[in-house]
Amino acid sequence: MQVKERPILFSAPMVRAILEGRKTVTRRPCKPQPSPHAHTKSADGNAMGSWWETAKQIQRCPYGQPGDRLWVRESFWQAGDWISTYPEDDEGHWSGSRRVHYRVDGEPPNEPNHHYPNGLRNGSFSAADPHKIWRARPSIHMPRWASRILLEITEVRVERLQDISEEQAEAEGVDFLRSIPDCDETLTARQLFECLWDSINGASAWDANPWVWAVSFRRVEA
Repeated sequence: MQVKERPILFSAPMVRAILEGRKTVTRRPCKPQPSPHAHTKSADGNAMGSWWETAKQIQRCPYGQPGDRLWVRESFWQAGDWISTYPEDDEGHWSGSRRVHYRVDGEPPNEPNHHYPNGLRNGSFSAADPHKIWRARPSIHMPRWASRILLEITEVRVERLQDISEEQAEAEGVDFLRSIPDCDETLTARQLFECLWDSINGASAWDANPWVWAVSFRRVEA
């Protein structure tokens, strides 16, 4: 079977957890949601992680199956040239290079750059190359070549969100929440994951107890 690669977005705390080996699974809502009468199948051997109501309505995991790979999209800075005939051309346009700096690693190198008007640096830093400036880029815009994290799927399960165990909650990388000021130190990993889920998906999203794809993975060389 041919190995497929797909992109997947992660927030900065989750990227850090993956890099530190604290996150080995992610849960994503099934879209559409199965009905109460649906059948589910977790990936096992040659079987694919899926759910279905009839033989003609099989929904397979959109993130892949065991053996497939996910390349991580994360927020980043990209160095590029601001091409303009300033002051005649007030707008100009920005042309990105293949030099990037990952936002989870902090701010990019900032050196004096007098080649561009100050207004062009709003929200950006001047790159070490005096002919380039840094531009903040959202994770959704990260190209494949800029990704530094490659994951191999090891297991796919279909389950209710609230079926998550304490061990699985720890594997979701929620430990970073314990370092937040005023965090309740008595909360279990499962309770921390509940807070994280609601912060991402909206108030009461945990209470809705949706069906989710639970995708386990290991990091491989990118």
